[in-house]
Amino acid sequence: MEQGALLNRAVDEVSRLVDGISQDQLGAQTPCTDWKVRDLINHLVGGAKMFAISAETGSVPDDVLGSLMTEDQVGDDFKQSWKEASSRATAAFNAPGIEEKSVTLPFGEMPAPVAATIAVFDVTTHACDLATATGQQIQDTELLGLALEAGKQMVGPDLRVPGFFDAEQPCADDASPADRLLAFAGRAV
Repeated sequence: MEQGALLNRAVDEVSRLVDGISQDQLGAQTPCTDWKVRDLINHLVGGAKMFAISAETGSVPDDVLGSLMTEDQVGDDFKQSWKEASSRATAAFNAPGIEEKSVTLPFGEMPAPVAATIAVFDVTTHACDLATATGQQIQDTELLGLALEAGKQMVGPDLRVPGFFDAEQPCADDASPADRLLAFAGRAV
């Protein structure tokens, strides 16, 4: 499957979840122990902007990257902020010629389709975090398996560090696809 189309599916799932979040849920804890729901949405918005800029221009200037990773990206309207940032990212990764581009992200230079694969894994994992924290369900369960396979191809021992990906957690063989993805990403399930 083309990476842009897969990224569209991941963004659609998060968009549906974000639309289902109420203001009073923004302080709920997510399985990503460092973040509450609002923090996670802020991370997703900043990440979407980072991926969009890298796909549009090839890289993100250091000062812009710093602000995307450390400053508030959602303001007073978390739903609109996500909508704008995710629309920009999907447009950038569905632009003609993106398959031939290289992009530079904080963890190195790579072909744009590889960056899109990283985004799919990250966004889908965080979709599971949001669903768990807000009592919602992932509807595109096929996406979960595709994201898990992408993660298994990308996340090696060198990325298993606290604050990035913790060690893979135990998970029952008959666990849900969402729980298998979260356990792989280092979340206790």
